[in-house]
Amino acid sequence: MGLSLFGRSSEPQVGERLPDGRPRLPPGQRLVESWPVLHYGGIPRIDRSTWEFRIFGLVPEERTLSWEAFMALPQTALRTDIHCVTTWSRYDNDWEGVAFREILRLANPLPEAKHVIFHSYGGYTTNLPIAELDRDDVMLAHSHDGQPLTAEHGGPLRGMIPHLYFWKSAKWIRGIEFVAEDRPGFWEMYGYHMHGDPWTEERYG
Repeated sequence: MGLSLFGRSSEPQVGERLPDGRPRLPPGQRLVESWPVLHYGGIPRIDRSTWEFRIFGLVPEERTLSWEAFMALPQTALRTDIHCVTTWSRYDNDWEGVAFREILRLANPLPEAKHVIFHSYGGYTTNLPIAELDRDDVMLAHSHDGQPLTAEHGGPLRGMIPHLYFWKSAKWIRGIEFVAEDRPGFWEMYGYHMHGDPWTEERYG
């Protein structure tokens, strides 16, 4: 399965519009062709043979998946734009991974679960409402532009939530915790916005 709002363009047009009428390039953003590497702290080096993905919190049954079990889940491909809070945007990124809706199906969260906390190797966390993840264009990605994600870009697995600033697309994911009440993640505790909508410039708190 694949999903794309736009075909790949060698000459992205700044004035393009999304189907809902918003500008394709959010306010305050500039287009780049490269993919800048930005993160706090060191880059964890993760061996896929020992990698684990934990689903826990407000779920009927906690689960821990190996890399092989995760890759056995239904796979999908998407093309999306990404928008970093540091003001760069990159169009037409091709991703492969597992749709978040597949994770929701697997987790079957309890009715009181309204939010998730992404947990990453290295200790990073970020918070999101389930409603922001239950969309066609949200996934857990293991490949970018036809290649496995490098460690610098969050490999072996990162979030991909294209309608929010890219810090919400957590790198080096090792688990998802389902919770009833929202609580700030790493950058949110340091003043970043709890939501992070690029089109309303929800950069800081």
